[in-house]
Amino acid sequence: MLALNDKVVYPGHGVALVSKILERSVAGNVSKFYELRFLTKEMTILVPANNCDSIGIRMLVSTEVVEEVLTLLMDPPRKIHPYELNASSWNKRNKSYQSELRTGDLKKIASIYRDIQHISIHKELSFGERNLLSQTEQLVSQEIALVTGRRPEEVVFQVRAIFTAPATGVNISIATL
Repeated sequence: MLALNDKVVYPGHGVALVSKILERSVAGNVSKFYELRFLTKEMTILVPANNCDSIGIRMLVSTEVVEEVLTLLMDPPRKIHPYELNASSWNKRNKSYQSELRTGDLKKIASIYRDIQHISIHKELSFGERNLLSQTEQLVSQEIALVTGRRPEEVVFQVRAIFTAPATGVNISIATL
């Protein structure tokens, strides 16, 4: 059960604030709704309270999970075969990525980000890949920033540093954010 002013993650869209808790009559039944106002988008939605779990709405992760995510970003990517870099395999990968995005799981989203960052080393990213990279970067950095109390721009800079200077042995933790 959510409370007023809770910050929650809505899968695929990012962090939202529970700005109102309402009761509405729907088909003759009174139902409880949460009004969610997204922090980085000009968007507000009403979500039935009894649908939060099925939608995948969750509270922000813990600092321990943030540490795990930062470690995951520094881990080697999944093995990418050369045939996976062609345009036809993008559709298959994108379908898998979109499915993982819908879970709202920060570790899965960070894995997508890491894998696409590594793909960008081997080839120029397509329009769809660039959009997905941007979306996952925003989702990961926004939640990490809120959990750690950092500015999102700082987190984006630190996360990008993992991939722009791998030869320097960049090691990122909550302490270095």
